[in-house]
Amino acid sequence: MNFTRWSARLPGTQRRAAARTDTTVSPDRRSDGSVPAARVEQLTEEAPPVPAVDDLPVRDVLDRVPALVALVHGPDHRLAYVNDAYVAAFGMRDLGARAREALPELDEPGLFPLLDQVQRSGRPRTLKSRKTPDGRSYTFTCTPVTEDGSGDRGVLVFATDVTDHAEAAARLRASERRQRETAVTLQRSLLPQELEEPDDLRVAATYHPGGTEAAVGGDWYDVITLGGGRSALVIGDVMGRGVRAAAVMGQLRTAVRAYARLDLPPHEVLQLLDGLATEIDANQIATCVYAIHDPNEGRLVYASAGHLPILVRDENGTVQRADEPTGPPLGTGGWVHTSGSISLSPGSTAVLYTDGLVERRDEDLDEGIAALERALSGATGTPQVVCDRLVRSAGVTPDHDDDVAVLVLQHPARTGADAELFRNAALELLGGVEAAPRARAFASGVLTSWRFPTDLHDLGVLATSELVANSLQHGTPPMRLRLRRTDRRLIIEVTDGDDHLPRRRRAEPGDESGRGIAIVATIATNWGSRRTPGGGKAVWCEFVLPKP
Repeated sequence: MNFTRWSARLPGTQRRAAARTDTTVSPDRRSDGSVPAARVEQLTEEAPPVPAVDDLPVRDVLDRVPALVALVHGPDHRLAYVNDAYVAAFGMRDLGARAREALPELDEPGLFPLLDQVQRSGRPRTLKSRKTPDGRSYTFTCTPVTEDGSGDRGVLVFATDVTDHAEAAARLRASERRQRETAVTLQRSLLPQELEEPDDLRVAATYHPGGTEAAVGGDWYDVITLGGGRSALVIGDVMGRGVRAAAVMGQLRTAVRAYARLDLPPHEVLQLLDGLATEIDANQIATCVYAIHDPNEGRLVYASAGHLPILVRDENGTVQRADEPTGPPLGTGGWVHTSGSISLSPGSTAVLYTDGLVERRDEDLDEGIAALERALSGATGTPQVVCDRLVRSAGVTPDHDDDVAVLVLQHPARTGADAELFRNAALELLGGVEAAPRARAFASGVLTSWRFPTDLHDLGVLATSELVANSLQHGTPPMRLRLRRTDRRLIIEVTDGDDHLPRRRRAEPGDESGRGIAIVATIATNWGSRRTPGGGKAVWCEFVLPKP
């Protein structure tokens, strides 16, 4: 192939040459400019003339460039030329042979289909950072060229070595992958490894980190048994990504468990968390829902800090969305949170979730929540089955662009022999000193009817006597005794109208009082007290039942 017939003129060469001809300064006008004629002559004598691009030998230029250059022509892409850099990289090549045989190293980067596209369209194409069999990476640019005086087309292949850039990008991706793996490991280690199992609820939860292109967020959930048959359920989302968000999440989750032990109302727990979140990081905010389930009330009492609403499906399949109140996210400060409630009767299922489950870039958030409501209305089965169905219906995949946390709880509707294991009995404590013997007689009769063994029966009656005596001495009416059994424990609770919480103390030998709570704490598996929403307090203790 005669290379001189293939000038390899790139588009624009003729225009640049014409522009130089049009702008050449005529000799008779040199003295009309701002530079004196003598000065112009002096500059002209000192600077040697610069040859035009068209006067440069094209082959000499291409032979000396460090990039790889190859020229093919015709419909079957026969090789017309390779420069010295190409020969140094891949060895000598047979001119006139078809490119597939002469340039096999271009097959792996996928360049041959590109040659066909360039020749058909007459437009240049580029492939960025493709690896060749020699292990190096190149960016290939294919430009159409036409032989002077004929319509025969060729393609000029120009390959720039970008191996260093490709390796640097690979190292960066590996570093980001390691950071993400570290964040995911930290996130999973801070989540509960095994959920606590309340007596009256069945719970399940799942967590899905975002895809490889999304950094891990700070989603978390938890289930906390409060004693006395009550349970706390928490879900939250720390704004931000990476290890920092996961670390803040871990601190907030630990704080929630500590505050839950105080057995405070949900809005007071969020109030404490709000102040703590500001202390942890003033620039980091988080959303959270904290809810308490009391089986005696059949309701879910909750408070929300900027989080998405709880969804509850009743036994007929009707889904209800928890209403306000809700406050701003944790860490904003200056807001007094309030509590609300939603019914959770036997047979109901409640779902707490983070925004990754319902938020999409191409649709409104309310549409995502409505879609979740429709999915929940038809979701039946165990909590884990419901949890998995909701995640699938939301289209959560391994490459999802945000973290997803879901917590599902069910209040089973028990019948038959199972219902016999969950019993309640209550007595209004009226009158004066006669209330104590009436309470003991009532407790004895109930425990006997529930067929408790003698030792547990006697301990239950003794605990009832001490709690009622303490309420009669230090509390105010109205007073109420409640006995409750589950499949795992016996719970004894006394409520009254005084909000002063008892505490365990050491009684001196000469003291005539102060031993009641100490006795209860000694004989019971666990005990505690809390303020009730309407004013007053509840003091409770529980005994673990022997396994059958």
